[in-house]
Amino acid sequence: MSHLSGAAAVAIALSFLMPAAAVAAEVSVQVFALPPGGGRPHDVAVGADGIVWYTAQRDGKLGRLDPADGKVDLIALGEGSAPHGVIIGPDGAPWITDGGLNAIVRVDPKTREVRAWKLPKERGSANLNTASFDGRGRIWFTGQNGIYGRLDPATGGMKVLDAPRGRGPYGITTTPSGDVYYASLAGNHIARIDVATDAATVLEPPTREQGARRVWSDSRGRIWVSEWRSGQLSRYDPATGAWKSWKAPGERPQVYAVYVDPDDVVWASEWSANAVLRFDPQTERFQAFPSERPGANVRQILGRQGEVWVPESGADRLVVFRKI
Repeated sequence: MSHLSGAAAVAIALSFLMPAAAVAAEVSVQVFALPPGGGRPHDVAVGADGIVWYTAQRDGKLGRLDPADGKVDLIALGEGSAPHGVIIGPDGAPWITDGGLNAIVRVDPKTREVRAWKLPKERGSANLNTASFDGRGRIWFTGQNGIYGRLDPATGGMKVLDAPRGRGPYGITTTPSGDVYYASLAGNHIARIDVATDAATVLEPPTREQGARRVWSDSRGRIWVSEWRSGQLSRYDPATGAWKSWKAPGERPQVYAVYVDPDDVVWASEWSANAVLRFDPQTERFQAFPSERPGANVRQILGRQGEVWVPESGADRLVVFRKI
């Protein structure tokens, strides 16, 4: 297993920077190629210890990358597995939404033990997407076939509910105050889940047929939305009910993923330009980092302080952006 050296990473970083942009942050880029039998990374998450976990959806495995030496270990999740999302839970373990198993899966980061909580039989083929923990230690999840739900790992209790407008629940996020929001790609809206009653309330974006795909909260509880069909990055402020939108660069942008880093800088993936975008809400300026691999297809973004990780599902690579 190999990865780029520090010198090579800096060289790539220079080629990715926007030319002579006074507001552009200097960012280094490091690339990690993935091994056969553990590629096509769909989602990625990095723990507080710096270990990176990713879903190898095609192969039914969870990958573990140690950036210190580039070593990748692969953990089989079970027959029929097709993992989609992965996040790091409050317990420091990777938690997975597995569409093939139709289950929420936890992998013990030390023993590699795999534990699965299957959805009820009457909720088969939910097309599980992504998940997020609330402030009570419960994990909320979405299913594109028209459901959202929650699991309490402490008791094993699970509840699955019908989404208010049927098909579409996709990305999901939790605000610092513990509120949970999800995006509905097919339904062209976002929704707020009342974690006390489990009810979901639809919130209409001002742009029709926008294709809200993923959502992420900033430190103030404002919800950032990646809009696949409109090519916009949008923000909803629950305190005022106000929306604001910014068109991504390019003629026909398709904004797939969105993530807000600990400094409240917004990151997004844009498929038509084959690029990762960095958006500074203070200057309202975009900075683009095109991949040198065609069809990189970045489906999700996550990070920690100082690091932003993306999976290039079309190039079998993980990429990390670090501010210099």
